Amino acid sequence: MQQQRPPPSVRAITIPFADLRDRSKDLSGRIEEGLGRQGLGIVSIADVPGYPELRKRLLRLAPRVANLPEEVKTELEDPSSRYNFGWSHGKQKFESGKFDTFKGSYFANPLLNVPTTDDALVTRFPSFCRPNIWPTDDLPELETAFKDLGKLVLEVGLMLAHHCDHYVMNQELGPCAGKSFEQTLARSRCHKGRLLYYFPQKFSKQKEDQSVSSWCGWHTDYASLTGLTCALFMRKYVEIPCPDSGAGLHIRSRDNQVVKVTFEDDELAYITGETAEILSRGHLRATPHCVKAPSSEDASLVDRSTFALFVQPNWDEKIKIPSEYPYHKELSIPPNETLAYGEYSKRILNKHYDART
Repeated sequence: MQQQRPPPSVRAITIPFADLRDRSKDLSGRIEEGLGRQGLGIVSIADVPGYPELRKRLLRLAPRVANLPEEVKTELEDPSSRYNFGWSHGKQKFESGKFDTFKGSYFANPLLNVPTTDDALVTRFPSFCRPNIWPTDDLPELETAFKDLGKLVLEVGLMLAHHCDHYVMNQELGPCAGKSFEQTLARSRCHKGRLLYYFPQKFSKQKEDQSVSSWCGWHTDYASLTGLTCALFMRKYVEIPCPDSGAGLHIRSRDNQVVKVTFEDDELAYITGETAEILSRGHLRATPHCVKAPSSEDASLVDRSTFALFVQPNWDEKIKIPSEYPYHKELSIPPNETLAYGEYSKRILNKHYDART
């Protein structure tokens, strides 16, 4: 039987931080190449001051969170938020409808421990409005490390949003959906960070033809931008290089080809989500992606840690979903319907979480 050829590896479009922070710089070409209609939907930002240290400080805590005593992790769960605050493991569904048990997550708002004190909003939008939970007694350093990295990822993400605004306006369409992409995200109170820990595979050698989505299933994020760190691989708390060059982030291109996307350890990547596509009327495209687990013999007992920040509109921001986009169909939303971002996200959570959770 002929072995299936692994997907090709593609380098993410890279923007120097010095260019990104220059608001007068025209980065439309880079934005179009990375995030536009024919791009993969990912760019990386190089030379962000302070980022390498903050990345390692937080990612080194991920296995410690995952290995806290079970009774402690239970106390850190928040079922009322659909497990969108605190610890979450085995609650989310992707692709086949099976629960995702390959990774554990820790969710928090990096800006606000209490996004709102309005009880009605907490009840209506619990995945955004409930308070953060922190393991103050068992891992007190997590809160500071999480918030420091999350705030930096947001700051850089807003710089990128400014240049996305400029790119969309260059298409002679005016601002995104009549409003500034940057300002919409800057006034939000519900950006969400997610520290992810991918558990070691149980077997030292996986099947050669294992799926590219073996560690995280195919999906698109519904936020506007997802800030993403390069993963940190460890074996028994010792940092190692990735044991398999074919493992890691994979993206489905605009012509339906699967490619592995790479960026440097010290670069900060951003991928586009459904809301960016909707607000930009398709000039920024949402990014279907997944994660492949290592499959070499050297992958035994290897874990993977990473961090994502979902940069997204506020829960009450109005989103109009045009009829030409597929998202309204799969969520049973009438074409050209306008609804609050919080309501849109609730429809998506109903897809990915069991109704009992």
